[in-house]
Amino acid sequence: MAQVVRDIRATAQHHSKRFESAIPLIASENLLSPYAKELLISDLHSRYAEGLPGERYYEGNEDVDHIENVCLDLARRLFRCSFADVRPISGTVANLAVLKGLAEPFELVGTSRLADGAHISSASFGAFGLRSVKPVYYAWDEERMTIDVPRTKEILRAVRPKLCLFGLSLFLFPMPIDELRPTLEEIGARGWYDGAHVLGLIGGGQFQDPLREGCQVLSSSTHKTLPGPQHGILLGEGLEPDGAKRLASGAFPGVTSNHHLHTMAALAVSLAEHLEFGREYARQTVANAKALAQALNERGFDVLAEPLGFTQSHTIAVRVTNEGGGEAVARALADAGIISNKNLLPGDASPKHPQGIRLGSPEVTRVGMKEREMGRIADLFDGLLHKGRSSDEIRTEAAQLKAGFTTLQYCFGAGEAAYRYYDLVGRDPS
Repeated sequence: MAQVVRDIRATAQHHSKRFESAIPLIASENLLSPYAKELLISDLHSRYAEGLPGERYYEGNEDVDHIENVCLDLARRLFRCSFADVRPISGTVANLAVLKGLAEPFELVGTSRLADGAHISSASFGAFGLRSVKPVYYAWDEERMTIDVPRTKEILRAVRPKLCLFGLSLFLFPMPIDELRPTLEEIGARGWYDGAHVLGLIGGGQFQDPLREGCQVLSSSTHKTLPGPQHGILLGEGLEPDGAKRLASGAFPGVTSNHHLHTMAALAVSLAEHLEFGREYARQTVANAKALAQALNERGFDVLAEPLGFTQSHTIAVRVTNEGGGEAVARALADAGIISNKNLLPGDASPKHPQGIRLGSPEVTRVGMKEREMGRIADLFDGLLHKGRSSDEIRTEAAQLKAGFTTLQYCFGAGEAAYRYYDLVGRDPS
């Protein structure tokens, strides 16, 4: 068994080296600051704290209560809301908490289709199915990559769901919540926003503000454009007391027991850092996504939504049918040291063989890349997929590019040697 342990450690180290020399373009991934990362291996990892601060079922939680109260205060400050709950342990668990608290089995819930960019938790084989709610699908505008408002208004008036989910995994543009708000009010539907992908952009003031536009509830993961730990969060504004109580009950005891105290503490650090650096980070994240989209378009790639500027978020979508399809292209890029993912595009039927790939700028921005580097990344795409250059050549150039960007930015102590993101943590960078 000792050899098994050595093998696991060696494989994890190999994984770190792989990403140290790669260009990471997964839209749903980011890097945790060492101050936050250090908390993941603290004693908090070994403890339980069921319930709310001051109302625990275990003793010994005085310090946990303090950390969680700080985390809640930071969340309310960053997102300017009156309700926060940091007990969900992931974005999907946060979604389940909303469904548990605010929807009954067999009720209708509005959402987008998977092929239009929705997350799998809103599918019948995901959280929707687990709660036995029935999806009502919005009409979709493929050219604008967003909801078709006039047709969706007709759908909502016809079926009258009580809960309407807005949010995507392929999230290029803000959702037209404000335009749909009068219809939601007309039919008595509650607006719910899944901000997993764009939470950091919202917190940084670079995207829409769903809690001011017509949604009372925002559920999210905390590790994408918000560069925090893999955890979840619930936020709310304008909730009636019973709604807030049911939402909190959906989180606990509904879908969590202990809520992973080490990641909750890391989230508190990440929220504090985002209050300090989030506006600058979010602005550069969007700027980099726009620059990469433009550079790929100029090199002959079919980047979606060109008339609208490709994206207003951290994500771009590229139809790569001419380059071999999403599955083959994502694999070829990975072999060449560029990490992306295949992705459904409107009209696709098979998630295993889609037309597209999805690219995101959160991680390359986190290590300090800017618009100039996006052009260099587009050159690598062009060389591999259009000009027939070998994966070995591209991998070498990708590693050379990445070698100049090895320290985290937009966090306390940014740029110091102790903040090399692939280093072991435990040192105090101050």
